[in-house]
Amino acid sequence: MSVAAATRADVPATTYPPRSAVVSWIFFDWAAQPYFTLITTFVFAPYFATFVAATPAEGQSLWGFATAAAGFLIALMSPILGAIADASGRRKPWIAVFGALLVLGSSLMWIGKPGDPSVILPVLIAYAIATVGVEFATVFNNAMMPSLVPPEKIGRLSGTGWATGYIGGILSLVLVLGFLAGSPDSGRTLFGLMPLFGLDPAMHQGDRIVGPLTGLWFVVFVLPMFLLTPDFPSKRPVREALREGLRELRQTLSELPRRKSIATFLLANMLYTDGLISLFAFGGIYAAGTFGWRTIQMGTFGILLAIAGTFGAWMGGKLDDRFGPKRVIAGALTVLLLASFTILLVDRDSILFIPVTPPQPGGALFASPAEKAYLVLGGLIGMMGGPLQAASRSLLIRMAPKDRITQFFGLFALTGKVTSFVGPLMIGIITAATASQKAGMSVIVVLFLLGLTLLARVRE
Repeated sequence: MSVAAATRADVPATTYPPRSAVVSWIFFDWAAQPYFTLITTFVFAPYFATFVAATPAEGQSLWGFATAAAGFLIALMSPILGAIADASGRRKPWIAVFGALLVLGSSLMWIGKPGDPSVILPVLIAYAIATVGVEFATVFNNAMMPSLVPPEKIGRLSGTGWATGYIGGILSLVLVLGFLAGSPDSGRTLFGLMPLFGLDPAMHQGDRIVGPLTGLWFVVFVLPMFLLTPDFPSKRPVREALREGLRELRQTLSELPRRKSIATFLLANMLYTDGLISLFAFGGIYAAGTFGWRTIQMGTFGILLAIAGTFGAWMGGKLDDRFGPKRVIAGALTVLLLASFTILLVDRDSILFIPVTPPQPGGALFASPAEKAYLVLGGLIGMMGGPLQAASRSLLIRMAPKDRITQFFGLFALTGKVTSFVGPLMIGIITAATASQKAGMSVIVVLFLLGLTLLARVRE
């Protein structure tokens, strides 16, 4: 069925909301991105592994188990919630509910004091709650896309959303590094200032404050979407929508064997998204353990990656509209596969098995050859992450029936999460068994390779 023929009857192909509604929708990515930038990748996760857990390897293992638990719940519930939302017609109420979980869980991470074993379990539970919230809210936000712009502009909208999110991530990192997080050695921030609000560097309050900051940031910047972006009108009560939604979900699942290309794409998405989630979740922890980076180094690294990601997402959106999302996904996966494999061959005193000078205590920022190599490879990974995710949701919109778009985004989230607990779980198990972060991270390379192989069989 063509995109035009599949356009929803209740949203005529020639009727789209004003530009202000589209821009407000884009700000959801801006509102949500600090969760991934500050908590899961560059600040809180490395802090947890380095200062809350007993060792970086133990921290990586525990973080992996918590990520796996959240991923399992998301995988179980995403298609069901998507089916209910399609039947009821509303998206915003769901975004509000799960956004509240994001705010609650991230705010509770403030309790993660360094060297206190009693906070480990509560922090991991808070992290799981926030992860469930942000992922489900994103499912329903993504489902609003077909009603905002014509089909030929979906790729650009998706890429612009990711790029805008990266810019929000950059600004949130600058705020933390420049004004809130002081070095335990000097007591000052990256800008040479004393931390605002009297945050104590010795107690790593600058690292812990990213939890409440993420919650506040989301509340402030998601408001334009709620106020200016139109939602579908309510079609039926929730209880009736539940019955209808589950019926339609069973129908959708029964149709998947006949929709072989969509089924293959969802399977490929399952594998490479698992790899990407694992890479982003553990890349910062891996760097902290390998090079001994702290908040200032990790945050600066994050800013550089976010800048690369902004450019990559913006360019990926243009390439998506010009060459199609499948080619963008394949290109991004190829680069991610090569960069991930190479990064495992970079150690603090060697690059591709060639000995180099290791980082010196008190040395200049990223002065050693191994750190510079990690920066370059990390930049490539950051540049490809946005196009991969943006083009994936763009490809799904092109392939899925428009009257069941949230269901398919639920399945999209399902396949992005059904094994998302397997990657972190395998990383956790292998890291715990070998006491080697490098051995655990090798799982990512396998996932990217399998995803790329399956993608070759998908027809747009």
